[in-house]
Amino acid sequence: MMEPYVRHTGRLAALPRANVDTDQIVPKQFLKRVERTGFGPALFHDWRFRADGSLDPEFELNVPAARGASILLTLENFGCGSSREHAVWALREYGFRAILAPSFADIFFANCCQNGLVPVRLLAQEIAELFRRHRAAGGEYRLTVDLEEQRVDDGLGFRTAFAMEPYRREMLLSGLDEIGRTLLAEDRIRAYERTRGGGRGRRKGDRW
Repeated sequence: MMEPYVRHTGRLAALPRANVDTDQIVPKQFLKRVERTGFGPALFHDWRFRADGSLDPEFELNVPAARGASILLTLENFGCGSSREHAVWALREYGFRAILAPSFADIFFANCCQNGLVPVRLLAQEIAELFRRHRAAGGEYRLTVDLEEQRVDDGLGFRTAFAMEPYRREMLLSGLDEIGRTLLAEDRIRAYERTRGGGRGRRKGDRW
């Protein structure tokens, strides 16, 4: 079971880059792990670190104002490329609870919802305004992402609504992935199987 997401207020980190693919989020050399944990340090590895292993002070997430950020603001087509779920695990383990962008790759969007990370699609002009406010605040900028009310606001005049399909929204609010959601209907599934003769196995001549 995931941690339920209802609403979250946190510091914003700005990543003004479009078409960030999953290989940039978690480079392929870190995919040898079989656990879902331990990917946080690999997040944006090739951007965060120099060749000598030291942090690159020019990278957006390495600036002091981005430390402890739990909401990521970025540009269109975030999470494109391969379907690796590791990218979402790394973002979540690093500390992000929500990502705001004009658009996401479809599989990445679904993986976010499966792992308690809220992907929020906003209009391009709304994203641009959030980048502007973030710069004006010197990076010390906080937002509330409310999934229950489906709104984003900064308490300083910016407020907008966003849409998410009810099925995925309910999963996130309840802290359930696809398996957990299915198990809620376990009694009905068993009742249906009894009416279909479940558990007898397939006999010769049976058709599916």
